[in-house]
Amino acid sequence: MSKDRTNTEKLFDVIKRAIITEKSMMATSLGQFTFEVDKNATKVEIAQAVELAFPGRKVTKVRTVYMPSHEKRMGYKFGRTDSSKKAIVTVTGGTIEELTAI
Repeated sequence: MSKDRTNTEKLFDVIKRAIITEKSMMATSLGQFTFEVDKNATKVEIAQAVELAFPGRKVTKVRTVYMPSHEKRMGYKFGRTDSSKKAIVTVTGGTIEELTAI
């Protein structure tokens, strides 16, 4: 029992935020939604986290992209952005209204 609970708690930490861009909003008509996810998350964990966060939806495909850090200039100083990972998730069973309402 406790093993299932820790797995469920871990799944809630997989999805960090939804990525809202013009390109990602056009993909919602195809049932594809873009999320920033934990860098160590696998495709199976991402699919389980989306199905847990949005009940009634079935994940059919997960594509992941690693976004490396890059140098960025702020005034005369240079810094680095954080590296991250994003997932494009294809969902069947309806749209995710919480994302399209934003």
